[in-house]
Amino acid sequence: MVIRQHPPIKHRSISTAPALCFLARSLSDFCPFSGRSLAQTKNMSTLSGGPAKTPLVESTQADGRSYEEIRQDCLRRKVLFQDPDFPAVDSSLFYSESIPVNFMWKRPGEICEDPKFILGGADRTDICQGQLGDCWLLAAIASLTLQKDILARVVPPDQDFEHGYAGIFHFQFWQHNKWLDVVVDDRLPTVRNKLVFLHSLDNNEFWSALLEKAYAKLNGSYEALKGGSTLEAMEDFTGGVAEVYETKTAPSNLFQILRKALDRGSMMGCSIDISSSAESEAQTPTGLVKGHAYSITGLEEVNYRGQTVRLIRVRNPWGQVEWNGKWSDDSREWTLIDKAEKARLMQNSLDDGEFWMEFEDFKANYDRVEICNLSPDALTDDTSKAWETNLFEGSWIRGTTAGGCRNFIDTFWTNPQFKLALEDVDGDNKSSVIIALMQKNRRKLRKEGLDLETIGFAVYDAPKGEDHLSKDFFRYNPSKARSRTYINTREVSERFELAPGKYLLVPTTFQPNKEADFLVRIFSEAKAGSVYPPKPSPPSQETDEEKFLRKLFLQVSGSVRAISPFVQSVLFTGKEIQFEGLSLSTCHSIINLMDSDNSGLLEFQEFKIFWDKLKKWMMLFLSHDTDRSGRMSTFELRLALRAAGMNLNNKVLQLIGLRFGDDNFEIDFDDYLTCIVRLENMFREWTFFPVLLIHMNMARFFIFLTMNV
Repeated sequence: MVIRQHPPIKHRSISTAPALCFLARSLSDFCPFSGRSLAQTKNMSTLSGGPAKTPLVESTQADGRSYEEIRQDCLRRKVLFQDPDFPAVDSSLFYSESIPVNFMWKRPGEICEDPKFILGGADRTDICQGQLGDCWLLAAIASLTLQKDILARVVPPDQDFEHGYAGIFHFQFWQHNKWLDVVVDDRLPTVRNKLVFLHSLDNNEFWSALLEKAYAKLNGSYEALKGGSTLEAMEDFTGGVAEVYETKTAPSNLFQILRKALDRGSMMGCSIDISSSAESEAQTPTGLVKGHAYSITGLEEVNYRGQTVRLIRVRNPWGQVEWNGKWSDDSREWTLIDKAEKARLMQNSLDDGEFWMEFEDFKANYDRVEICNLSPDALTDDTSKAWETNLFEGSWIRGTTAGGCRNFIDTFWTNPQFKLALEDVDGDNKSSVIIALMQKNRRKLRKEGLDLETIGFAVYDAPKGEDHLSKDFFRYNPSKARSRTYINTREVSERFELAPGKYLLVPTTFQPNKEADFLVRIFSEAKAGSVYPPKPSPPSQETDEEKFLRKLFLQVSGSVRAISPFVQSVLFTGKEIQFEGLSLSTCHSIINLMDSDNSGLLEFQEFKIFWDKLKKWMMLFLSHDTDRSGRMSTFELRLALRAAGMNLNNKVLQLIGLRFGDDNFEIDFDDYLTCIVRLENMFREWTFFPVLLIHMNMARFFIFLTMNV
């Protein structure tokens, strides 16, 4: 659930710079013909389901320097750090609106006399919301303070304003299976010498304000933090597994589930749904706020009038505005329980935003509970299991791999497909699996007019022998499991009990041609093996040419036997394909493919082989050019290339779509022929390289695909 409404999502257009960035990123981690799929499988050490390892932490600074390197350099030069990656300027605050007031960036020493990083321990009372709609983040921070070990990782405690102070602080966040170390300077936005955004109840405590600044830097600006789901920040603090319960349809043992989650160190939040943006942050008569993120900080059972009453403690990140019903701070119920019990539960009755509720009232008033577990173990089960984790990364690209949901059956099959092999661990013919689909970097892209896409996934039985299943499979085979809904949150996750076997996972956006990068995490009881596509098959073997081809060849080309007049004359005699003729680049590609003696010309024997290929390629093009317009959809290119004997994975197809597709996701015959000839040439070239040298020749692939070869 997205707590706050955002502007409508705009269509993303691929400009030259983003396209080149995508190509460079793809080439940096992918070898096109090494037999690997678009995704890579990795073991993660974020969760406690596997061997305990200390994850590596990467610096996010543009110059690559670590926190300690920068701090020591500042101390040596006797200067206070000024972060060049997140400067104290207006663009670090807002990207789409003018600055409403005159902000002054000040260091804590300029705000108060005796600044402290952490004063008397970091706890949930240190989190008071300012003039920024990031209650979802603050609710997660409040939950974070309950887990001291996790807090110490996110907020390294060995920082202060005294010994070794250099105006620099650092925090650690989990992002897409990596732990990142984010450094910031301690200049904070103020108005009239008071912090504008997140602040502590104590005016001289600054850990929470600096944590918010680091998270804003990670996402591009403070404005990028407006609106979100508590689970998003909880996962960034832990790398954990998300689960969501609807209180109105939750299991009857929801109280036990939440209590077990709290005992296991899980982080929890809750919220009340809104029916329109007008209800956002509207206060109910009972003191609760709609469309607002709360933290769940405690669950208890008390003896009240001879009966056991279940209570839940909730915190409003505003630091004020509380529940005023039964078991609220000043309600009469507290006078009718044991004084020692009251003293234990009611450490203070201030208007600090934290309050108790009877659990039945909680379920009646709140709509959703979000839990971020540190282990994939089910909260409904008392047993602990050994969990294995697999990771897949990919992209939805317009015209090639952004096929939309199954409502769009003609393009659904073009989405990335990942095969899994689930094992039966304990002989019960079931395998527990959690599938979590996350879209990447969407907050950072808000300033470009982009926001969260509506995403989901489906799981199918995987037939034998198929690498990328086509439209007919999905037309006639129902899914075995799927996400409950398509929703515009950063991550969609579900827990399933599936029979052992091989499955196909298809992650999608709801609408086709919506672009985003994504990550899929799969947690299974035993290792969920990944079944990768095999090496692309070599081109089909050449066949003998008919006798009349020599006569036709001599008639058209004459003694010079040049490729351009021959091919264009032959193709123009047939009216099946509408096109303006072959470009010089295409002719060069054909010569390079078939010119075995390097003469720059094609002799008859060379052309006879090419002509047999060309006939097949023409028939494939015609089978997809149904309206005989001389153009075919880039979505259909995968089928045409596969029929030509070229099995390519998603990244190669995305590169081809970016290189040859037009604004309407179509490719004309000349570009189609250029593409298929160059691919044929690449297959031939790669067979000459030893396997051990494949990884050393990444640049050749880019040159072959984008230049004339």
